[in-house]
Amino acid sequence: MTITTLRFNQVTPGLDPRDLSARYRATVEMSAFADEAGFDLVTLEEHHGADDGWSPSPLLTAAAVLGRTERLGVMLCALITPLHDPLRLAEDIAVLDHIGGAGRITVVAGIGYRPEEYAMLGREWSERGRLQDEVLETLLAAWTGEPFEYRGRTVRVTPPPRTSPHPGLMVGGSSKVAVRRAVRLGLPFFTSAHSPELVAHYDELAEQAGFEGGFATLPPERTAMIHCTEDPDKAWAEYGEYFLHEARTYADWQTSDIHSAMASASITVEQLRAEGIYACLTPDECLALAAAEGPMGSLLLHPLCGGLPVDAGWESLRLFRDRVMPHLGG
Repeated sequence: MTITTLRFNQVTPGLDPRDLSARYRATVEMSAFADEAGFDLVTLEEHHGADDGWSPSPLLTAAAVLGRTERLGVMLCALITPLHDPLRLAEDIAVLDHIGGAGRITVVAGIGYRPEEYAMLGREWSERGRLQDEVLETLLAAWTGEPFEYRGRTVRVTPPPRTSPHPGLMVGGSSKVAVRRAVRLGLPFFTSAHSPELVAHYDELAEQAGFEGGFATLPPERTAMIHCTEDPDKAWAEYGEYFLHEARTYADWQTSDIHSAMASASITVEQLRAEGIYACLTPDECLALAAAEGPMGSLLLHPLCGGLPVDAGWESLRLFRDRVMPHLGG
């Protein structure tokens, strides 16, 4: 079965209010379209203070998407959890779990990699590890629905979530420290890049700890974000600058100790096309990619990438639904 995913981050170069509103509304409408068309998953992201408005509030966006859909999974990938108040976050995710119904919301808890985001929200960058431990431990305690000790006082979070024992929660990262945190807390690990060594480290530590049922994800070496089109050359000529905007923004945020499956080294549209992280593919090429990845592969569409015109995103989605979805297994 090929997993079909839509990625949204509402990037809007120039921050025109009408364009911003159109992108948030399109995110919800496209998600509803994907739900009816049989897509599997929508992913949402979190960043703060970005010049192009890269989404700062995926929790609110997730609520809108879950309220308009019936079966589509929603993954916050990633939520920068140390930037959130732990108790309020536990409440918000529990409410999302009720809005969507059991099992539809998954949170990848990332620690972040931009010190300026911590400064903006009044958090100490040097304390990020401790803050991450606190918020994850608080979520797990809060979602039991029972009283627990929090910062020297007894608290109880209600309502408890609908999903038992709790909504989907994964520790995200690209380091052995993050792996150890996941195993210690009895949580799955979301590997942000193709890092077989981290998966092996997770499995080793889980076995040593007697932790059964955990797992670590392993993304492909190269993740292709797809714009489906009948004419890839024309699409690159018209939309390549949008793809490059996102690629350069994301690359500028990376540091030497951060690894991501979506990080690009390109500085021109031509380099970006050759690199393959962003891909304009015909329906037949989408099907060939799905076949090459096998039964556990995935196809990731990014219909509003880098400020791509909303109409162009709809063209991609409709073409994919009509010419690709009927031929995918599952």
